[in-house]
Amino acid sequence: MIARGWLVAAAMALAAIASPASAQREPTKAVQVALADLPKEARATVALIAKGGPYPYAKDGSIFSNREGQLPPRKRGHYREYTVKTPGERTRGARRIIAGADGELYYTDDHYNHFRRIER
Repeated sequence: MIARGWLVAAAMALAAIASPASAQREPTKAVQVALADLPKEARATVALIAKGGPYPYAKDGSIFSNREGQLPPRKRGHYREYTVKTPGERTRGARRIIAGADGELYYTDDHYNHFRRIER
């Protein structure tokens, strides 16, 4: 009976390790991109952030939790997200600028799958 309990516990532990939901991803080293090389809509969003708004979308300025683990880990509230308009898109689209409390900026055009750190 004890051996069976041990086997069940070991199987559960292995399943937890192999589970993508429980896997902690290392933050990726964000590729650098010059501000001038971003789409004009992204540059406009960066200018709005520097100015403090007003922002065109209600969710702009909301906390970005970094659940994907792509950015360096920070305390909750460190990162804020802002929408980058996508021409022809009726919704918010996939493009975002993520601003850190220390002034760092990241751009994603695929809804948080890949980030590029913006050089200013």
